[in-house]
Amino acid sequence: MTTKGPESEHPSVTLFRQYLRIRTVQPNPDYGAAIAFLEERAHQLGLSCQKVEVAPGFVITVLTWLGTNPTLPSILLNSHTDVVPVFKEHWHHDPFEAFKDSEGLANPTDAFTVFYSERSPWWIRVTSTGKPGHASRFIEDTAAEKLHKVISSILAFREKEKQRLQANPHLKEGAVTSVNLTKLEGGVAYNVVPAAMSASFDFRVAPDVDMKAFEKQLETWCREAGEGVTFEFAQKFTEPRMTRPDDSNPWWAAFSGACKEMNLTLEPQIFPAATDSRYVRAVGIPALGFSPMNHTPVLLHDHNERLHEAVFLRGVDIYTRLLSALASVPAMPGES
Repeated sequence: MTTKGPESEHPSVTLFRQYLRIRTVQPNPDYGAAIAFLEERAHQLGLSCQKVEVAPGFVITVLTWLGTNPTLPSILLNSHTDVVPVFKEHWHHDPFEAFKDSEGLANPTDAFTVFYSERSPWWIRVTSTGKPGHASRFIEDTAAEKLHKVISSILAFREKEKQRLQANPHLKEGAVTSVNLTKLEGGVAYNVVPAAMSASFDFRVAPDVDMKAFEKQLETWCREAGEGVTFEFAQKFTEPRMTRPDDSNPWWAAFSGACKEMNLTLEPQIFPAATDSRYVRAVGIPALGFSPMNHTPVLLHDHNERLHEAVFLRGVDIYTRLLSALASVPAMPGES
C-alpha cells in the first residue's frame, strides 16, 4: 500500500476510513452515527432509506435501489454495523483511527471463499446435582464426579471430530461439529462439597448432522453420568439449510459465472460459525456469504485486524460486477 495525501486518496477508501472511525463497539455501540452515515450515503446516491426499529434501540436501516422491474423479488445485501469489544493496548494503532500504513503486506492466498451454508449454534448448560458435605470426607455420588463424566464424554467427542478434520485434507472446519467448554460454575467455599455444579458448552453442529439423533446423544451422555444430571439449551438452531453451489441454482450460476469472467478462484465452504444467513436460508431464500478479501490474513475479532488498500478497491469492483450479474437473473417461474 502506498500512502497518499487526502487530495489523491480514492474516494471509496476515504469513505471506508470515515466509516471505520464510527465507534459501534459493543457493549455500547454508537448505532446512531452509523445510521446517519448510511442515510447520508443514500441521500447522495438518490436511494430511499427506511429505518425499522425491531427492538428499543435496535434499528435496521434499509437502503433501496430500484431495478428496471421493481415487481420482482429483491436482492438483499446484508451486514451488521456493530463490532466486538477491542483492547486498544494490544493494537499497534488506535483501532478506530482507520490508520493507513504504507508498508502493509498481504497474505499470499489467491482464492476467494464463498459460504453456502453454516453450522448451527447449540449452547448448552449441563447441571449435575449430588450429595453435599464437608470437603474432608470421601463423599459418594458428588456433583463434581458426575459432571466430570459428562465433560469427559463431550471432550472425547470433540477429539474425535478434530481427528476427522485433520485426517481428511478435503474437509474444512465447517464440515465437522466443534465443541468447546466455555464456563464452569459451582461451589460456595473451599471446604464445602457443592450440591450442584454446571458446565456450559458451545457446540457448532455441522449441517449434515441428524439434529434429533445428536440431541439424543447429549441425553445419553448425561444419563450415563448418573442420576441428577440434566442439560438445557441457551441457544438452539435446528433448521440448517444449504444454498446449492452448482449451476442448477440460477443464483449460484450467476454468481460463479461473474467470478469466472473476472478470473477469480472460488472455494465453496460451510461457514464454521453463525451469521444472519441461517435465518434467511431457513425460510427458503438462497443466501451466499462472501467478502472479496483474498490476500488478507484472517484476523476476524483479533488484534490489529486490517485490510490491504488494493484488496479493498478490487473488492469494490468485484461487488459491482456481481451485483450487475445477480440483478440480471431472469424471473423465476411464478414471478411476475
